[in-house]
Amino acid sequence: MDTRVSLVRSRGMQALIGVTVLGFASYCLTLASLPAYAVTGGAAESTAGVVTAVLLTVTIAVQLMVPALTARFGIGPVLVAGLVAMGVPSPFYVLGDSLGWISALSAVRGAGFAVLTVLGATLAAQVAPPERRGESIGLYGLAIAIPNLVAVPAGVALVLNGHVGWLSWLAASPLLGVPLVPLLMRSVAPQARPGPATGRTAMRAALAPSLVLFVVTLAGGGLVTFLPIERPDGVLATAALLLFGVTGAVTRWRAGLLADRLGSRLLMPLALVVAAVGLVLVGVGLWSAGVWVLVGAAVFGAGFGAAQNLTLLAAFARAGENGTTTASAMWNISFDAGTAIGALALGFLAAGIGLDWTYVVVAGLLAAAVPLASAAARVAVRS
Repeated sequence: MDTRVSLVRSRGMQALIGVTVLGFASYCLTLASLPAYAVTGGAAESTAGVVTAVLLTVTIAVQLMVPALTARFGIGPVLVAGLVAMGVPSPFYVLGDSLGWISALSAVRGAGFAVLTVLGATLAAQVAPPERRGESIGLYGLAIAIPNLVAVPAGVALVLNGHVGWLSWLAASPLLGVPLVPLLMRSVAPQARPGPATGRTAMRAALAPSLVLFVVTLAGGGLVTFLPIERPDGVLATAALLLFGVTGAVTRWRAGLLADRLGSRLLMPLALVVAAVGLVLVGVGLWSAGVWVLVGAAVFGAGFGAAQNLTLLAAFARAGENGTTTASAMWNISFDAGTAIGALALGFLAAGIGLDWTYVVVAGLLAAAVPLASAAARVAVRS
C-alpha cells in the first residue's frame, strides 16, 4: 500500500495543504519582491531589508502569543483571524511605494503570518497518526515549498517588470483558505492542553533544533532579500530563486520520509554542510561567472529545505505530544528571527564587504553550526 498517496487523499490533509499553499503564496510573493519595490520607491539598498524585518519582528512577537490565544479561543477561530490579517491588507500595497507604507502593511500581515506558521505546523503533527508524522510534516513542507518555488521568483519578476498591482491582489490569496478551516478542524482529534510547566519544558526541548534552524534561515533571508537587488535585471535573480525553490521543495518533502527510516543523526548535519557549500558557490558566482550563482542557489536550496523538515521533526520529538504547539511556536520564532536578521543585518555587512564575501562569511557560520546540529540530532534519536 502506498501510504503517502493514502495520506494525501485524507480530507484533513487536503484542507491543510490548501490553507498552507494559499497562506504561504501570499508570504512568498512579497518576501523578496517588497524590498525591491521599496528600492524603486527611493529607499536605500542597505535599508531595503527593513520591510522584511518589520514583517518578521511582528510575526515573532505574535508567535509568542499563539499558544495562549488558541487555549482561549480555539485553533479554528484563531486560524481564520490569521488568514484574514494576511489577506486583507495585501491589495493596498499598490497605493504607495514608500518604505513606511510598505512596512506598515507588512506589520499587519506579519501578525496573520504568525498564526499561520505556528498552527500550520501544529496541525501537520495532529492531522495524521503519530507513526506517520514524518510523512505528514513532509507533505506540509511540500505545501510550503510549492509557493516558495513559484511565488518567490514570480513576485520578483512582477515587481521588476512594473506589475505591482497584480502582486498586490495575488497576495490576498489567504482569504480563499478561510472556507477550508472548518473541514480541517473536523479532521483533527481533540488534543490535551499543556499547562505552563509543560510549555516551559517544551521550549527548552525545542531549543537546540530551533537554533540550528535560526542559522539556516539567516542565510536564506540574506539570499532571497539581496540577490534580486544585487542583480536587478531580474533574469539571473529570478532563475536562481526558482532553482532554490525547486531543490528546497524536493528535499523538504523527502527529508521527513528519510528521517523516519534513517533517523536525523547524519541527515541534519549533512543538510548544513550542503547549505554552506551552496552559499559559497553563490558568492563565487557573484564575482566570477553567473552560472555558479545558479548552481549555488540549487545546492543551497537542497540543504535549506532538508534542514527545515529535520529540525521541525526533532523539535516535536523532543517536546512530546502535549508540547506540540509550544514547540511549533519556538521553531517558527527561530525561523522568522533568522530570516529577519538575515534580511536586515546582512545588508549592512554587504555594504561594507560586498554581497559575495557576505555569503562566504555566512557559509562559515553554517559550517560552525554543524556540531550543534549533530548534538540536536543525537538527542532527538535517543528520545
